[in-house]
Amino acid sequence: MDMELRTLRAFVEVVRQGGFSQAAKAVFATQPTISKAVKQLEEELGVPLLDRIGHKSVLTAAGEIVYRRALTILAERDDLVAELDELRGLKRGSLRLGLPPLGASTLFAPLFAIYRARYPGIDIRLTEQGSKRLEEMVRAGEVELAASLLPIEETFDAQPVRSEPLMAVLAHDHPLAAAERTGIAALAQTPFILFESGFALNQVLLAACERNGFAPEVTARSGQIDFIVELVGAGLGVAFIPKTIAEQRRSPNVRLVLLDEPQTQWDMALIWRRGGYLSHPARAWLDIAREVYGRR
Repeated sequence: MDMELRTLRAFVEVVRQGGFSQAAKAVFATQPTISKAVKQLEEELGVPLLDRIGHKSVLTAAGEIVYRRALTILAERDDLVAELDELRGLKRGSLRLGLPPLGASTLFAPLFAIYRARYPGIDIRLTEQGSKRLEEMVRAGEVELAASLLPIEETFDAQPVRSEPLMAVLAHDHPLAAAERTGIAALAQTPFILFESGFALNQVLLAACERNGFAPEVTARSGQIDFIVELVGAGLGVAFIPKTIAEQRRSPNVRLVLLDEPQTQWDMALIWRRGGYLSHPARAWLDIAREVYGRR
């Protein structure tokens, strides 16, 4: 059996209006159209639904049952449409978002504030991981959008967010502490303090070292920027942090020197599965990111 909502609605209107001609006027259709729809419904169900007495139509016992059920079905359909409209209007729903610890507060806290003000009914389900793990989660559908460093694999689409240079964070008594800029080769004899594995920035730095013919001594790893800066200040080595984030964490014990090295820009982007479905909440997040950071 394959009942159409159209035939159910025609039948309900006949009952509500008390006849075929009145029902036709109510739904802006012709009387033959309404009669045909009700007849089709009766044929599909195999029972008469209406006793036609003169110009009046009276429900049969089967008609009573169908009318009651039809009201429920049509109400559920209307609820479904309303719920989808709410989702499209961003009055409800959820956004599964993945952000890396490095740069999340600086870049994305302003977006959270705008998003929450505009769409208070959307539930933001945030996951914080290193960029590499976030890419795996996007690929697996565990999060819808994530932030990662460019370049990215061809399996993703991306919307650039922010591009800026790295700063070498040096102890105040390091020989290069007074320099305005430095290449990475000049730091070959200084131990490196890297982020934990899974941070995409590590690969950017190690690739630059390899291009310059050396592998750095790694003296420490951490996922906490403030702790890394403290380690630098204690003389354990050099760290590399995006310019804006580094300038927010100045300390009397460290100096910031521009890293003048090709292919070491910190290019942050929002990524999603190429060709994958993006929900309305996700599209709204991307729109706000474009508003705040421009179309790059």
